[in-house]
Amino acid sequence: MALLIFILLVGAAASTGAIFKPGAWYAGLRKPGWTPPNIVFPIVWTLLYIMIAWAGLRVWREAGPGLALAFWGAQWVFNSAWSWLFFGRRRMDLGLIDICLLWFSTAGFILAAWPVDRLASLLFLPYLLWVSIAALLNLSVWRLNADQGE
Repeated sequence: MALLIFILLVGAAASTGAIFKPGAWYAGLRKPGWTPPNIVFPIVWTLLYIMIAWAGLRVWREAGPGLALAFWGAQWVFNSAWSWLFFGRRRMDLGLIDICLLWFSTAGFILAAWPVDRLASLLFLPYLLWVSIAALLNLSVWRLNADQGE
């Protein structure tokens, strides 16, 4: 049952990316030269969502509710909100704030999960790296398109 819950939670977060797609608005924005090709995003996020669910499940099974799962829940909220803010509302500034909060909650999970389940903590390291890249991309796109307004 716990596995199903984590899969559904991660699926709900992933669905925001399907609901609030980049579309023509994002395609028309200026982006840095190091922006990954569009095909990279669904591949990376699929792998990350599997690891996010697995890490949460491992911590749940090992320790139940606690600080690590509080951070897991926080990252879930911020992860779920980003596509809506950035693509749905077209608020690159709010997206940047959100992704910074996502970064801190992801790092918080890594630290809080370490004494509970080291593998769960390690499963979040690629996620933290990807969120770091995404935050820099969010910032760069915002700066390059400052004339777009908020």
